[in-house]
Amino acid sequence: MLNGIGEGMLQASIFTLLGAVLGIFGLLFAAAYIPGILSRFTPNIDEEEEIAKGNASVADYFGKVVGATIIGVSLIISAAIIAGIHA
Repeated sequence: MLNGIGEGMLQASIFTLLGAVLGIFGLLFAAAYIPGILSRFTPNIDEEEEIAKGNASVADYFGKVVGATIIGVSLIISAAIIAGIHA
Protein backbone atom coordinates (compact mmCIF):
# COMPACT_ATOMS: atom_id res chain seq x y z
CA MET A 1 0.00 0.00 0.00
CA LEU A 2 2.79 2.41 0.82
CA ASN A 3 5.09 3.66 -1.87
CA GLY A 4 8.86 3.65 -1.36
CA ILE A 5 9.01 7.06 0.30
CA GLY A 6 6.13 6.37 2.69
CA GLU A 7 7.58 3.00 3.65
CA GLY A 8 10.96 4.56 4.38
CA MET A 9 9.36 7.27 6.50
CA LEU A 10 7.38 4.66 8.42
CA GLN A 11 10.50 2.61 9.10
CA ALA A 12 12.44 5.71 10.20
CA SER A 13 9.60 6.74 12.51
CA ILE A 14 9.37 3.29 14.09
CA PHE A 15 13.15 3.14 14.52
CA THR A 16 13.19 6.61 16.07
CA LEU A 17 10.43 5.76 18.54
CA LEU A 18 12.08 2.48 19.46
CA GLY A 19 15.43 4.22 19.89
CA ALA A 20 13.84 6.92 22.02
CA VAL A 21 12.19 4.37 24.31
CA LEU A 22 15.41 2.40 24.66
CA GLY A 23 17.29 5.65 25.23
CA ILE A 24 14.93 6.69 28.00
CA PHE A 25 15.37 3.34 29.74
CA GLY A 26 19.12 3.56 29.28
CA LEU A 27 19.21 7.05 30.75
CA LEU A 28 17.06 6.01 33.73
CA PHE A 29 19.36 3.06 34.31
CA ALA A 30 22.41 5.33 34.15
CA ALA A 31 20.84 7.91 36.47
CA ALA A 32 20.07 5.19 39.01
CA TYR A 33 23.49 3.53 39.03
CA ILE A 34 26.00 6.31 38.26
CA PRO A 35 25.97 7.81 41.79
CA GLY A 36 26.76 4.39 43.27
CA ILE A 37 29.55 3.80 40.77
CA LEU A 38 31.07 7.21 41.47
CA SER A 39 30.91 6.56 45.21
CA ARG A 40 33.19 3.56 44.70
CA PHE A 41 35.89 5.89 43.38
CA THR A 42 35.96 7.73 46.72
CA PRO A 43 35.85 4.95 49.34
CA ASN A 44 37.02 7.20 52.20
CA ILE A 45 34.19 9.71 51.72
CA ASP A 46 30.52 8.90 52.20
CA GLU A 47 28.94 11.47 49.90
CA GLU A 48 25.40 10.90 51.16
CA GLU A 49 26.47 11.42 54.77
CA GLU A 50 28.47 14.54 53.91
CA ILE A 51 25.55 16.00 51.97
CA ALA A 52 23.22 15.23 54.89
CA LYS A 53 25.64 17.08 57.20
CA GLY A 54 25.32 20.11 54.94
CA ASN A 55 28.73 19.96 53.30
CA ALA A 56 28.00 22.16 50.30
CA SER A 57 31.30 21.52 48.51
CA VAL A 58 30.73 17.75 48.38
CA ALA A 59 27.15 18.28 47.23
CA ASP A 60 28.29 20.71 44.53
CA TYR A 61 31.08 18.45 43.29
CA PHE A 62 28.99 15.27 43.36
CA GLY A 63 26.08 17.00 41.63
CA LYS A 64 28.31 18.33 38.86
CA VAL A 65 30.02 15.00 38.25
CA VAL A 66 26.77 13.03 38.19
CA GLY A 67 25.07 15.66 36.02
CA ALA A 68 27.94 15.73 33.53
CA THR A 69 27.96 11.94 33.33
CA ILE A 70 24.23 11.82 32.65
CA ILE A 71 24.60 14.49 29.94
CA GLY A 72 27.40 12.42 28.39
CA VAL A 73 25.24 9.29 28.35
CA SER A 74 22.41 11.33 26.80
CA LEU A 75 24.70 12.56 24.01
CA ILE A 76 25.83 9.02 23.26
CA ILE A 77 22.24 7.78 23.10
CA SER A 78 21.15 10.66 20.84
CA ALA A 79 24.11 10.09 18.52
CA ALA A 80 23.16 6.41 18.23
CA ILE A 81 19.56 7.31 17.36
CA ILE A 82 20.61 9.89 14.77
CA ALA A 83 23.13 7.50 13.20
CA GLY A 84 20.42 4.84 12.93
CA ILE A 85 18.05 7.21 11.18
CA HIS A 86 20.63 8.12 8.54
CA ALA A 87 21.71 4.52 7.95
